[in-house]
Amino acid sequence: MAQDEIERLFMDTLQATAPLGTATTRAEGSTPAPGLALRNKPSVAGQVRHVAAGREYLTFRLGSEEYGIDILKVQEIRSYEPPTKIANAPAYLKGVVNLRGVIVPIVDLRVKFNCLNDEGQAEINSFTVVIVLNVRGRVVGAVVDSVSDVMQLAEQMIQPAPEMSNAVVDTTYITGIANVSDRLLILMDIESLMSSAEMGLINSLSNH
Repeated sequence: MAQDEIERLFMDTLQATAPLGTATTRAEGSTPAPGLALRNKPSVAGQVRHVAAGREYLTFRLGSEEYGIDILKVQEIRSYEPPTKIANAPAYLKGVVNLRGVIVPIVDLRVKFNCLNDEGQAEINSFTVVIVLNVRGRVVGAVVDSVSDVMQLAEQMIQPAPEMSNAVVDTTYITGIANVSDRLLILMDIESLMSSAEMGLINSLSNH
């Protein structure tokens, strides 16, 4: 499927799931950036997967694991471009980019959640994308290994995350785990993560 068709699918899904009276998240009159797409196998990106009534999730990969986030938090998907680095920033904060006049911090979720390759690196390749999020009125970019598709999950498909000691595994931002087609999908509360005091993004953005 052509990239523009995949993007149109994504935008149609946003419009279909947005509450009445809510504008779509793309700025009015703006045009898609070059490379904007859900880059993955055409067989999975060709349609939205529907089940019994539930919430829509955008699914993506971090390392070998698959994650899902509420699609209503997603503004757009962009191809990766090297951000401007910030001195003394934590390793997961790659820097900032100028997105149509808005300075957007770029967080590498692979580094944040230690989803690295065998060499301990977060590889950048043709599948690497930035998911642009709108979190409490602020714009933040999240780097992921690839984007899979848009999926609708019924509540009965989602199981609570297992209880673990935060000293071993931090499950604070995991809202549940869904078993989809014999694979596990980890559901992430991306708004709570990006707006947390630990990340420090919302406070820093408020200064602009």
